[in-house]
Amino acid sequence: MKFSRSFEVRSPVAEVRAFHARAASLVALTPPVMPMRLEHAPPVLRSGDTMTFRLWLGPLPVRWTARIEDADPAGFTDRLLAGPFAEWVHHHAFEPTGPATTRVIDSIRARLRPHLLWGPAGLAMWLGLPLLFAFRGWKTRRVLEQV
Repeated sequence: MKFSRSFEVRSPVAEVRAFHARAASLVALTPPVMPMRLEHAPPVLRSGDTMTFRLWLGPLPVRWTARIEDADPAGFTDRLLAGPFAEWVHHHAFEPTGPATTRVIDSIRARLRPHLLWGPAGLAMWLGLPLLFAFRGWKTRRVLEQV
């Protein structure tokens, strides 16, 4: 399965990249209807770092561990090590569209786990990606554009 979403923010690439590299931003970019708690993560994510968090899909707690890969000024990838999917590779790209504007591009490749509980839970999460990433775009603009 593949998913891609992009949006533009009135903020320079370096600021957008720095915001997304902070582990705490993951919590800020998650809608309140899906409570999330970081369990382990360095303050700033770099290649080779791992982070573990717990989020709630309704009454179901979902634990997720990911490794950061290929981090550079143009983006980074987070790869699922343990969680509800058989595979999850999320690439974050940051492209300048002007001197103080950036296009944020999220691309995800995933496979559902063939599991009685995690297969349907993963499918529900996958179907919610358009709303999740609409929220992330709105929240990123709200934080970085300081409107």
